[in-house]
Formats: sequence, structure tokens, C-alpha cells
Amino acid sequence: MITRIWHGRVPLTKAAAYRAFLIERAIPDYRSVAGNIDVRILERHEDDAAQFITMTTWESLDAIRAFAGDDVEIAKYYPEDSGFLLEFEPRVVHYEIVGEQA
Repeated sequence: MITRIWHGRVPLTKAAAYRAFLIERAIPDYRSVAGNIDVRILERHEDDAAQFITMTTWESLDAIRAFAGDDVEIAKYYPEDSGFLLEFEPRVVHYEIVGEQA
């Protein structure tokens, strides 16, 4: 299994709306892809921005490719993101899950 991690920042004034967007649009998009195991959205307020981290778990790189395209390291953005994000980080990071305990 592989965890894919993306980071983004939005102005605090847009944090609630962006959180709603992620829940209504992004999470269902991730979950619709075969091989997606779970989605977690983390939020932290810092100074005048809200930090968001999206952590998704996938069965394989092939499953991630089905979501993100051939270059799995490139961040995937939605058209709506331009109304929220302060910058567009070009890349995501992946970690192989080597240990787990529930």
C-alpha cells in the first residue's frame, strides 16, 4: 500500500468553504477510483492561512496512475482550486506503508 500526500494553503477567510469543497468534490473523486483505500483531510490554522494536507491510501502505483495520470508525482488540481489556493505546489510525495496497527 502507498500513501499519497498533498499540501495546500488557503486564506483563513476561505478555509470553511475550501473544507466544504474538499468534502463535497475531492473526497468523492478519490473514492471513485478503483484501488483507493481511504482519504484523510487534515486542517491546521497558522497565522492568516489554513494549511490542508490530503492523505490518500492506495493499493498500488497503478491505482494512483488511474487517479493522477502517468506521472504520479505531479499534483492533481481541480478548476475550483484557483479560487482558494495561495500557491500551487507542483508535486506530491508518496510513502510505502511498511507497518500498520489498527
